[in-house]
Amino acid sequence: MTNNTLQSLNIVSKDQLAIFSNELTEELKNILNYWLNHTVDEVNGGFWGKIDNDNQVTPGAAKGSVLNARILWSFSAAYNQNPDEAYLQAAKRAYDYIKAHFVDDEFGGVYWSVGYKGDKLDTKKQVYANAFTIYALSEYYIASKSETVKEEAISLYHLLVDKSYDQDKTGYLEAFTRDWQPLGDLRLSAKDANEKKTMNTHLHVLEAYTNLYRIWPNDGLKQQIETLINNFFDHFIDAEAGHLVLFFDEDWNRRSDTVSYGHDIEATWLLLEAAETIGNHEMITRINGICIAIAEATIQGLDTDGGLWYEYEPAGDHLIKEKHWWVQAEAMVGFYNTWQVSSNDKYLQLALHNWAFVKDKILDKQNGEWFWGIKADGSIMPGEDKAGLWKCPYHNSRACIEIIKRIKILK
Repeated sequence: MTNNTLQSLNIVSKDQLAIFSNELTEELKNILNYWLNHTVDEVNGGFWGKIDNDNQVTPGAAKGSVLNARILWSFSAAYNQNPDEAYLQAAKRAYDYIKAHFVDDEFGGVYWSVGYKGDKLDTKKQVYANAFTIYALSEYYIASKSETVKEEAISLYHLLVDKSYDQDKTGYLEAFTRDWQPLGDLRLSAKDANEKKTMNTHLHVLEAYTNLYRIWPNDGLKQQIETLINNFFDHFIDAEAGHLVLFFDEDWNRRSDTVSYGHDIEATWLLLEAAETIGNHEMITRINGICIAIAEATIQGLDTDGGLWYEYEPAGDHLIKEKHWWVQAEAMVGFYNTWQVSSNDKYLQLALHNWAFVKDKILDKQNGEWFWGIKADGSIMPGEDKAGLWKCPYHNSRACIEIIKRIKILK
C-alpha cells in the first residue's frame, strides 16, 4: 500500500470503493451460504464430490483433496475475517474429513482423491494438493488456535521439501506415487502438459509457504520462499512478453508457450504478498514493477464487457474464447493490487468493470454460487460443475476476502 494510493482516493470516488466493499461482503455471504446449504454430505460425511448447475448431487462422485483443502481454507479465512460460528464448524468438518480420509498415515502427505464413502481412490502425491493442504491448515490454525494443526502444517512442509524439492536445480517436482517414488503421469488434469515442473504448482507452493510463514516465521521457510520467488524471476516470468511460462522439464527447459491470463494476473499479487510477508524489500521493489508489466500484458486478454478470456495459443494465434469463473476472480484482485502499486486509476476501473461483468454473467442468481464460465456468445458453458474436484469456494471467496480487507485498510 503506497501513500500515493491513499492520495489517489481524492481523485477516485470513495463511493465506488464503499459500494465495491459492500457488494463483495454480501457476495461472500452468498458464496459461503451456498456451500453450507448445498454441499454438506450428511450421508457419507464431509462434503459432496460433485454438484451440477441445477444443484443436483452426483452421490457416487469422488471427493478431491484440492476441493476439501479449499473448503477448509475458505471457511477458516472467512471466520478469521468475520467470526461466525457456522464458518468455524464448516472448517472443522473439512479438517476432520481430511484427517480421517485424505492423510496417508503410512507414507505421509495427502491422497489426490477418495471414493464417495471416503475409501482410498487415487493415492498419488500431487505436490499441488499437498501445498493446498499446508495453505488450509495454516489458516485453520489461526481460526482454531490448535497447536496440533500448526504442527501438521509444519510437518507437511518438511515432507514436501524432503520428497519433492530439487536440491540441485531448485524448484519442485510435480507428482509422485503414494510412497513418493517417480511417477509417469505427472499431470494435474487432462489439459496439462506432462512435465516435471509447472508454474501453477510453484505458484501455490509459494502461496502455501507464505501462509505458513505467517504462523511460523522460520528461517529455512523464508529461504524457501525467496528461492521460489527467484524461480519466477529466473524462469516462469517471460519479461519480454509480460506473461508466465507454464511448463518446464526438470532442467528448466521451457516446454510451453500457452498464455494463461488468469494465472498471469494471479501471480502478480501472490508474488507481492509473499515478498511483503517475509519483509524482503529488494524483492518487493522488483515485483512492484513486474506487477504493472504483467497487468499490462493481461489487458490483452480483456473483452470489452470487462471479462477476461481464458487462454491464448500464440503458435496458432488462437484465443480460447471462454470466460472462467476463477479467471475473473483473479482479475478482480490482480487489477486492484496493481492500482495499489501504481496509483493509476485505470487499474481500479478494470477491477470494477470486471466485477460488473461477474455480476451480470457469472453469478448464478437462481441457484447460487458462480457458474463455471460462459462462452463467446454469452451462453453458460454446459456440463461443468457448480462444485467438484476443481470447482471450489476458493477463488471467489478469496477475491472477496482480499478486496474487502484492502478497502478496509484505506478507510
